[in-house]
Amino acid sequence: MQQVQQRELPERISWARAIIFAVGFFFIAAILIGQLPSYIYIQLTASSLQGFEIGTLGLGVVCLAGFAVIEVIVLLFDPKPVLPPILFTGAGAVLAVLGLILSIVVTTTGCTPANHDCNQYFPTASTDLWSVWGGKFLWFQPKALDLLTIGLALLGVGVATIFYSILARREQHDSDRRDLGFTPGARWMMIGSILLLIVFLVAYTMNNEAGWGAKLLPGHPFAGLKLATLLISIVLGSAIFLAFGAFALRLHYLMRPIRKKTMPALYMIGALGLAQLGAILLLAWFFVYPLIAWVHGWTFIGLGSFLTLCSKADQIPASCSFSADAGYLADAIVTMNFFILFMAGIWGWKSHRNIVVITGVVLTAVLAFTALLMHTAPDQLVQAMMLCVAILVLATIWAVIARNEFAVIGENNLGCLGMWLVVGTCLFIYIGAFGFFSIPSFADEIEPNITFAPGASIDAFVVLIITGILAAVHFYFLTRNRYKV
Repeated sequence: MQQVQQRELPERISWARAIIFAVGFFFIAAILIGQLPSYIYIQLTASSLQGFEIGTLGLGVVCLAGFAVIEVIVLLFDPKPVLPPILFTGAGAVLAVLGLILSIVVTTTGCTPANHDCNQYFPTASTDLWSVWGGKFLWFQPKALDLLTIGLALLGVGVATIFYSILARREQHDSDRRDLGFTPGARWMMIGSILLLIVFLVAYTMNNEAGWGAKLLPGHPFAGLKLATLLISIVLGSAIFLAFGAFALRLHYLMRPIRKKTMPALYMIGALGLAQLGAILLLAWFFVYPLIAWVHGWTFIGLGSFLTLCSKADQIPASCSFSADAGYLADAIVTMNFFILFMAGIWGWKSHRNIVVITGVVLTAVLAFTALLMHTAPDQLVQAMMLCVAILVLATIWAVIARNEFAVIGENNLGCLGMWLVVGTCLFIYIGAFGFFSIPSFADEIEPNITFAPGASIDAFVVLIITGILAAVHFYFLTRNRYKV
């Protein structure tokens, strides 16, 4: 009887742990229900569909890369390796080397002061190959294919494959399947990643890439810019690998004791979620101009002119984009689908909590690399890498506190002081997030909430520092007092 009563008692989750869960879910909701539909609307209705092509390619590649990594995990650990892990190590090494070479080549060759893009994009404005409908290559307009996105995706998949194959080889000689928690290796990787991010933020607040380039190589602004970008990319690239290593290791240990329950869900995320979405996005990237040419010709109740806008009648579909009404329809479809996904998560929180948590942390990691691969333009790459590091750190923290058996449980009633600590922590995290996400500024997207200009206006950085310290103090006392929800 006593055991039955204990099972019926609700989980005594602490407020500190609940806040981290809330931050993670709020972040995913803000991106998938708020930011992403707005981005799609902006790119669909822009004067050129170039941004839409770059965006759908980046999103599609991220989804397929995520699916590939999930398939590697499933093949290696469900319930044991289908193929020898050494084969995955070799395949991962090949992919990583190819991705690294491609990334280096396209960003270091063909660079001139008049061409900051180097050889990153295909086709270029001078390309003329099998041109149709006014395209440079087939119907594709300039910069339709971002080769750096492809290279970074190959590099990421290769490194992840090597990482998990090494873990699989270790498990072949060790029968321990416990959750080892936040191991020292993962802890130091995350600390190193955060420190590198802080170093970058301080340096970037003082000056941007061009400013540091002018100091490194006075009189050679373009060479200085490339050198500064290279050095910053090395720092932030190292931070990304460290943060991803911490996240991947923590996710591995989190799932290890309950693989029979979570592997089907992980496969579902990859095969039914990321793979399907990636295929749809790549089809949209490939066929957007034939599609808009076809839609523009619709005469039934004037749908063609209702859904499309073309600035030049003799350049269809090259001069066409979708109308605001078409953008609203696409926005509504995307928002509704992600909203349904969140409602399903709320419904499954009690009965399928492990699945909801695994889905949440995996989606957060996917969003981290989405921020990177969708903003690989030379003037956006550094800021995108910064976002990628920060989101991976959030995913790692979320995975750490998701460990039920060692989670801090609530013991004390909240009380007046506890209420202030909860409100203060949430408020300062919220304001600090505004400060952090105001540091990157992408010209074709929403304006930042707080002003920031490296070396000039540093309001966003100041807000981030102040609110970060206050949130940490509040969170410390909230954790120490072990308030229960």
